[in-house]
Amino acid sequence: MKALVLAGGSGTRLRPITHTSAKQLVPVANKPVLFYGLEAIAEAGITDVGLVVGDTHAEIEAAVGDGSAFGLRVTYLRQEAPLGLAHGVLIARDYLGDEDFVMYLGDNFVVGGITALVDRFARERPAAQIMLTKVADPSQFGVAELDAEGRVIGLEEKPVHPKSDLALVGVYLFGPAVHEAVARLKPSRRGELEITDAIQELIEDGLRVDSSQISGYWKDTGNVTDMLEVNRLVLESVEPRVHGSVDEASELVGRVVVEAGAVVERSRLVGPAIIGAGARILDSYVGPFTSIGAACVVTGSEIEYSIVLPRASIAGVGRIESSLIGHDVEVTPSPNTPRAHRLILGDHSKVQIG
Repeated sequence: MKALVLAGGSGTRLRPITHTSAKQLVPVANKPVLFYGLEAIAEAGITDVGLVVGDTHAEIEAAVGDGSAFGLRVTYLRQEAPLGLAHGVLIARDYLGDEDFVMYLGDNFVVGGITALVDRFARERPAAQIMLTKVADPSQFGVAELDAEGRVIGLEEKPVHPKSDLALVGVYLFGPAVHEAVARLKPSRRGELEITDAIQELIEDGLRVDSSQISGYWKDTGNVTDMLEVNRLVLESVEPRVHGSVDEASELVGRVVVEAGAVVERSRLVGPAIIGAGARILDSYVGPFTSIGAACVVTGSEIEYSIVLPRASIAGVGRIESSLIGHDVEVTPSPNTPRAHRLILGDHSKVQIG
């Protein structure tokens, strides 16, 4: 079995961060979301990965390399534009050949991995197997309709009148029959080749499509709220460790990670939280569910439930909450500072808080 990882999307819901960064490389707990998916693929025993990339290909290729760091062999497949999930399958036809494959959306986060899903597919041999989860607003997702035995009998992409509350999670398994289905597709009203339409083709061809409801946790990290929630979830499981320098005037409470080269002085850190390599936390408070990236500087400030990307600087700011702050950002105070701020800042921003 091979894996097809889709990382060609533009990330419009994470702008301005994604004006200058690939959305799949935005970190949770100081590790890019994409890396969690690659690790799950490797843990499932898959070694060959086709990575579909678009305009941000150079950044993704620099981060992932040849895949050997994950125990994988990565082949990059260029997509001229994000024209739908099924378009990713279409351009990967030669790479995939007639092998079974798992398709994994590079900005999705699945707790518990995909090993059990891959094993079930190999054992039961359906034409396709999908993962489902119940959602509050199914009109924003691909939605599945099941029969009394739990087999998939219909699929719709972002339906106006959903037939169920079961949304497709961003992990799919396919046999080679899907390629004929994809080849017959026409663009949807969104102008994309929809993977839901391809699976519907399989159903109409009389082929078996199985499903399972996810028992763990899943998030599409396509917006800031979900990014922060996934960051919270991952930090919940970190084990405390201190490889950097923490002075006697500082206090670490709970599960706090201080990476090598980081310096904490005269500060209070309440976990779960992570301080990246080479970061400096001076005269500050870092609260729960906060990830401070490598080489950041936080001085005379308070921050919690936030993600700060590498090399950002936060100085003299009373309090920051529920924020996503990009690479090389500078945040400084101005007069009449309110007690809390909520920020979504793109890379290289310079912000004065007023």
